[in-house]
Amino acid sequence: MILLINTSQIIMAVPKRKTSKSKRNMRRSHHSIDKINIIEDKDSGEPRLSHRIDISTGMYNGKQIIVKKTPKESNKENS
Repeated sequence: MILLINTSQIIMAVPKRKTSKSKRNMRRSHHSIDKINIIEDKDSGEPRLSHRIDISTGMYNGKQIIVKKTPKESNKENS
């Protein structure tokens, strides 16, 4: 079975009126970039993201989460 389609009758969706600047900007009101919440760490004083582990000390919420290795310990593991 062969279907013949007349391409001159295909209708596209076209807006009836020009979108005003106000409507365009209201639609884009949620497209702004969110601010990054950078805080100063209580222990080290370095800037870090809130609710994240402090990489320099390994502390989070007053608890030691990551134990930093000393250079001597890392040399023993490599040998």
